Amino acid sequence: MKEKEMLSIFNDQYERIGKADREDVHSKGYWHETFHCWVAFHDQGRDIVYFQLRSMDKGDFPGLLDITAAGHLLDHEAVSDGIREVYEELGLTLAFEDLHPLGALKEELIDGPLIDREWANVFLLKQHVPFEAFQLQEEEVAGIFAAGLDDVEKLIEGEKDSIPVDGFRIRKGKKEFISSKVALNAFVPHEASYMVQVIDRIRDRLRG
Repeated sequence: MKEKEMLSIFNDQYERIGKADREDVHSKGYWHETFHCWVAFHDQGRDIVYFQLRSMDKGDFPGLLDITAAGHLLDHEAVSDGIREVYEELGLTLAFEDLHPLGALKEELIDGPLIDREWANVFLLKQHVPFEAFQLQEEEVAGIFAAGLDDVEKLIEGEKDSIPVDGFRIRKGKKEFISSKVALNAFVPHEASYMVQVIDRIRDRLRG
């Protein structure tokens, strides 16, 4: 029998109040810690951000575009331990010191029985990573796509109906490169307030 993942739980002031297993955390809506790593870079006057394409095997939001790499922090883990997610999901070997901290942000994402209340510890990898460098954990991640940061912001704010993305998806074990246009419903429905804060902080770091 698989051992349950235990997560620290918090109040809405980010004060630890105990621990619970992952299933209870998401069914009862406990605040918990996560690690979010966005990969982005500045090139020829444009800010570019990478999104992962969630595997169709995922229980939540399969086949949607999401944070470049993210995961839960277990009750015995420090925030710095979250760097493992970047290697596990994307195949990129990094040190925690390679990341730029963007702060701890609150986010609520409710979808049917899922009540996901996160204290997200958000970081930026300020680096142009060639698509060829990504080695994906296919059970979790089905592809990587890049989009203009300004385009993403305009999509979230309703100023655009769709935006261009470039990247690849894994088909039969190989990378299939794609250029396409996507609407807002192609993305995991993160709170707009979370996304706007993240975009502002990424932009500041890329141009700072």
